[in-house]
Amino acid sequence: MLEIIFLVPFFAGLAVFFLPRTAGRWLMVLTGIIHLLLTVGLWVNPPAAMFQGYFGVWPEGLLSLSIISLLFVLISSYTVEYLKQARMQHENIFTGSLLLFLSTMTMVALADHIMVMWIAIEATTLTSAPLIFIHRTPKALEATWKYLLICSVGIAMALLGSVLITLAMDVGHVNAPVSFSALAGVAGQLDPVWLKAAFVFIFVGYGTKMGLAPMHTWLPDAHSEAPSPASAMLSGVLLNCAFLGIFKTNKIMVAAGQGEFSGMILMVFGLLSILAAATYIIKQTEYKRMLAYSSIENMGIIAFGTGIGGIGAYGAILCLIHHSLIKSSLFLTSGNINAGYKTWLIDSVGDLAGRMPKTFVAFFAGSAGIAGFPPFGMFIGELLIIVGAFRAGHYTLAAIFMVSLCFIFAGFSNQILKMSFGDPAENLPDAVPEKVGLVWPQYVLLLTSPALCVWMPDIFYHTIIEATVAMGGGF
Repeated sequence: MLEIIFLVPFFAGLAVFFLPRTAGRWLMVLTGIIHLLLTVGLWVNPPAAMFQGYFGVWPEGLLSLSIISLLFVLISSYTVEYLKQARMQHENIFTGSLLLFLSTMTMVALADHIMVMWIAIEATTLTSAPLIFIHRTPKALEATWKYLLICSVGIAMALLGSVLITLAMDVGHVNAPVSFSALAGVAGQLDPVWLKAAFVFIFVGYGTKMGLAPMHTWLPDAHSEAPSPASAMLSGVLLNCAFLGIFKTNKIMVAAGQGEFSGMILMVFGLLSILAAATYIIKQTEYKRMLAYSSIENMGIIAFGTGIGGIGAYGAILCLIHHSLIKSSLFLTSGNINAGYKTWLIDSVGDLAGRMPKTFVAFFAGSAGIAGFPPFGMFIGELLIIVGAFRAGHYTLAAIFMVSLCFIFAGFSNQILKMSFGDPAENLPDAVPEKVGLVWPQYVLLLTSPALCVWMPDIFYHTIIEATVAMGGGF
C-alpha cells in the first residue's frame, strides 16, 4: 500500500526514542535508505493507496517526495558524524524527531484530500519544533515559540481557506470529493467569489510556513537556533512542503479560469519576499541567518515564477529542485564552519580557504550556485522565469525582479568573499580535522545540481512538464 512510505519513518522515529544513541543513529540512516528505495519504486510502479481520495501520487508530489527522500539520506549520513562531535545531550529526541519530521513531510507530498494536506502540514510544525529547541537555551526557546505561534496562526488561516473551498462547492452546487484532483476536474463549477477568498486565506496560511514576506519573521530565528542538519531539512524540504499546498490550490484556480487572480498574488508576494531578503542580506552579520534570508529570497523566486505560469512555472520548479540541493548543502557546511571557528559571526570568520579547504570548496561552490551562477540549475531556472515574465508582458515586474537579484548577489558575494579570503580574526580556536563524513554529503548535493542540468532522465523531465502544464499552460 502507498501509505507504507510514511509509516516506516513514523514507527522508526518512535523506536529511536527508546534505543541507545548509536543504534538510533544507524536506524535513522537505514530508514532513510528504505524510504529512498520506496520512493524510487513510486517512479517505477506506484502502489494503490489504501485510503483512496486521501492519498495519491501526482507529479508535483512525486517530485517533492524525491527531493525529500534524497536529502534525508544525505543529511542523516552527515548527522551521524555531526552527532559524534556535537555530543548532543538530547540526541534521541533529535534523531527521533528527524524521522517523525520525514514521516509528516512524506504525508504532505502524498496528500490529495484538502484536509489531509492541512493536517500533514500542521504535523510538520509539531515534529520540527523539537529540532529548533534541542539546545534548550533561552534564544532557542524564543525561536521555537515564535515558530509555533506564527506558523499556527498561518495554518489556522489555511484551515479557514480550506473550509471556504467547501463553501464554494455548496454555492456552485458541486457534488465531488474534497480532494485536489477531483476539484481540479470540476473547478469551473465552483463559485468564483468564494474560491478567490479561499485561495487568499490558503495562500497567506501556507505562505507563512513557506517563509514568504511579510509572514517570514519566524524563519531567520528558527534557522539560527536549530542545529545545522535540522536547518538543512527546514530550508531544503519543509518550505517546499508548504509551497506544495499553494501549488495544488493554484492548480484549482487555473482550472477554474482564475489563474490571473492567483498569479498576480503569487508574483506580488514573490517580489516582496525578494526585496525583503535583499534588504536584510546586505547588512547581515551572521552567516547562518544570511542563508536563512537567502531561503526567503528563493521562495520568493519560486512564487514569482509560479505566478507567471508557462515557461516561468517550469523555471520555478527547477529553482525549487536546485534550491533544495544547494541550500541544504550550504546549511550543512555552515555547521562545519561553526565547528572550526566557534562562532556564527561573519566578521569572526576569515581565511576559510586556508584553514578549512574542503569546507571552503563546498561553501564557495554552494554560494555561487545559490546566487545563480552556471553551471548550477538556479541559473537556468531564474533565466526561464525572466523569459516567462517578458513573454507574459510583465516588463516592470521583470525589471524589479532582475534588479533585486543584482542587489542580493552583491551583498551575498561580499560576505562570502570576506569569509573565504579575508583576514582571520584574532585568537582563533585550533583548526579541527575535516572528516570525510562531514563533507561528502555536501559534495554529492552540489554535484547533483549541474548533473541534472547536463542530463535529466526523460521520466523526470516529463513529470516536471506535466506539473507545469497543470498550473499555467504550455510553453
